Amino acid sequence: MASFDLNRIKYSLKGAINMDLKSKVFKVMSTRVWRTYFGGKEIEKWQGIENPSDGELPEEWIASTVMARNPGREHIDKEGLSRVFIEGNENATLKDIIASDPIGFLGEEHYNKYGSSMAFLAKIIDSLNRLTIQVHPTKEFARNFLKSEYGKTEAWYILGGRKVDGEDPYVLLGFKPGITREKWKQLFEAQDIQGMFNALHKVYIKPGELFFIPGGLPHAIGSGCFLIEIQEPTDYTMRVERTTPEGRQITDFLCHQGVGFDKMLDCFNYEGYTKEQVLEKLSILPQQIAKNENSSEDILIGPSQTELFSMNRLSIGENYDNYVGNSFCTAIVYSGKGRIEYVNESIEIKQGDFLFIPAGVDRVKWINDEADNMEIIECFPPK
Repeated sequence: MASFDLNRIKYSLKGAINMDLKSKVFKVMSTRVWRTYFGGKEIEKWQGIENPSDGELPEEWIASTVMARNPGREHIDKEGLSRVFIEGNENATLKDIIASDPIGFLGEEHYNKYGSSMAFLAKIIDSLNRLTIQVHPTKEFARNFLKSEYGKTEAWYILGGRKVDGEDPYVLLGFKPGITREKWKQLFEAQDIQGMFNALHKVYIKPGELFFIPGGLPHAIGSGCFLIEIQEPTDYTMRVERTTPEGRQITDFLCHQGVGFDKMLDCFNYEGYTKEQVLEKLSILPQQIAKNENSSEDILIGPSQTELFSMNRLSIGENYDNYVGNSFCTAIVYSGKGRIEYVNESIEIKQGDFLFIPAGVDRVKWINDEADNMEIIECFPPK
């Protein structure tokens, strides 16, 4: 890991007196990551990139301190790690910056529990094609077989989507009743893709919907999905399809993540549900926690679903005073443009910007410069 001197990693904003970054809000660069599926066009459209197109980088990792597990791409320097906009340190990663003073950036209480790990990861995902049918480990499975304190429980906030080959965006969620480990093993060994597909519930999705995906739940993001994912900070995905819908071959390691196929099959929760039960169990309704004349704040993912992470949505009319508390967070400017102010500082922001707000900044003010409301998505670590 590169070594960074925190006293050297300082910068001035419009001639202001230099301050440590742990007392500043700062922007984080775009971090596109290779995956086994294709997509990304909707991300580029949202970011205002000319001639947006689909490709092999269908995910945007937000203020990420997590390395991607992409065997064969070791030549890509620190893939998955976000870099930050710091004058004179353009190659500094957020992971390196935090490691220089984890208590200052993350807060003492968080550091005492999780060290220098942010303990969560947020992404924006755009799938042209369906992802392979998969499962993520629970904390217990990850601890026992992957030597990790984190599994990969996650949640999705649907932003939108597109028709692909005439079909609306959809996801696959949970086993139908009657699927046992033995039946699932038979389907896997025969590579009966249609059989595996039919074993899960197909759910068409709409913007604004929320889903909670616990470790152990079989699932797949379908074609045409544009969403925010918040998750535990790992890249552990067990895949049961040896060939992707596009025809790409999946290596053994990308299937079982090094634990072997037998343990991979143990990662699945074989409890079956009706479609109604799946939606009742996994669907989430936002909870409004604040409102003034023309602004509001909603909990999208909170303690009623999980203690592993949380996500709030701010809808800002003219301005909104936002108490972040003694926790750091990352923020996505989903729509609009304006400014974020704190202490005596101000940063111009627009749709597609990503921010890291250290624990030392406990209150910010969002100011909207447009007629339509500006929307901000804030992502938080475990409480």
